Amino acid sequence: MLKTIFTELVKKYTADTLLSKNLWNEIVINYCDAGRYYHNLNHLEAIISELSDVKDSIPCWDTAMFSVFYHDIVYNALRSDNEAQSADKAQLRLQEIGFPKDQTTQCILQILATKGHNPGDDITTQLFIDADLAILGKSTQAYTEYSENLRKEFFIYTDKEYKAGRKKILKHFLAMDRIFKTEHLYNKYEKQARKNIESELSLL
Repeated sequence: MLKTIFTELVKKYTADTLLSKNLWNEIVINYCDAGRYYHNLNHLEAIISELSDVKDSIPCWDTAMFSVFYHDIVYNALRSDNEAQSADKAQLRLQEIGFPKDQTTQCILQILATKGHNPGDDITTQLFIDADLAILGKSTQAYTEYSENLRKEFFIYTDKEYKAGRKKILKHFLAMDRIFKTEHLYNKYEKQARKNIESELSLL
């Protein structure tokens, strides 16, 4: 499914099938890295599934899709600039296929917005960020699996170090007036997300 979506997307902007193949292989290699237990291809599928439900509300679907595919292409638990690195990679690749400059800029901004989860007033960015965070409002079982996989990704840190960082992030979410900025995903996930986060915090 992901390969078809990506290759059909790229095909709109370049007839270079070898380039398209190479770009897809790069996606797979990065997202299938051995250290990725959550930020992998399944994560991309989940975001696309969420966005597909509100496709009619997204002015430029192609831009949103490129944001999905590239937002975590660079992911290193030891670095704090993953979003910036991913945005740089996206800009380079979108230039290669001739994607419109204004939409490339929008894609970059969407990827960078995943760092602080502050999407601003742009509806596409809001939906993208909300979909990226949808796991927070999933079932207790799904959330527990997510939190366990996230811990595996940060294996380099001691329990004390990880718990301190994780508590800070979770408290940040709870302090928000709304975790989910769009009505659709707010109504769908906000209540359960807060319940899940409070539950995880109580265990840390």
